[in-house]
Amino acid sequence: MKLGVICDGISRDLKHAVDVMDEYNLEYAELQFVGDTEVGDHSKAEIGEIDNLLRDRGKPVSCLSRHVFAGTTAQNRPGDEIHTKHMDALKRVMEMAHVVGSPLVRIMTQKKEQILWGKNGAEKWNVAHGAWDTMAPMIAPAVELAKSEGLTLVVETGNGTMVNSNYTARKLIDELDAKDTLKVLWDSANNCWCHELAYPDGYEEVRDGYLGHVHIKDVLVDTPRATLEVRKMGEGQLGPLFQPIADALRADDYDGVISFESVYHPGNGDFEAGFRECIGTFKEIFS
Repeated sequence: MKLGVICDGISRDLKHAVDVMDEYNLEYAELQFVGDTEVGDHSKAEIGEIDNLLRDRGKPVSCLSRHVFAGTTAQNRPGDEIHTKHMDALKRVMEMAHVVGSPLVRIMTQKKEQILWGKNGAEKWNVAHGAWDTMAPMIAPAVELAKSEGLTLVVETGNGTMVNSNYTARKLIDELDAKDTLKVLWDSANNCWCHELAYPDGYEEVRDGYLGHVHIKDVLVDTPRATLEVRKMGEGQLGPLFQPIADALRADDYDGVISFESVYHPGNGDFEAGFRECIGTFKEIFS
């Protein structure tokens, strides 16, 4: 399968990140921050340097992952100041995508409301009424922009966003009738926070043409204590599920990229060291 890494999880020095990628024969570069700058905010000259480096080193870009729409809320509306700011950033990311040859651009969704639907009384007393209904209109202009630009959007399942499971991601795509333009960026570790079982439950939601990109990391969540611990790969709650996920992706001929997300460190803040501790397991399972 096509394996890569979110480069700034190793280092924001892209050249060094690529050097480390070469050590482990990782091919696909996912870009989020390069230097101190988030994708979409680099100058044309900087984008040219990024493109030249990656092409010279044989590293295709899998996805440009800006935090588009992150931090928006159910109170925001299409065309308001905040939405416009995010749409302008999305346009800049898409301009960069054309230069570096990225087929995918990531978006996020609004901040999570805990209970979106209910029944037998919960629909009156507990539901955040109307919160979900505000989201599709916020995302629809991004989908139309992607269509016009010939790019594909991937919406990440985030642990603090309205789309925080494969179920909600698929529901959004269906409501927008956007399966050809909007896919799921499945981050199974993020989905742990809402207790969606990654396999088989989560995978079944996206296997029928909804899956566009995959992030892999391992975690241990304690929702009652509002605590998240990133674990060495294979030592968190996803450890037993990675192999069945990989087997299912192979069986279904998944042709997208699987990006290792290097957000683990061994207690000393050294994320490159954390990467080196985890990458062997990642490659063993997903290669």
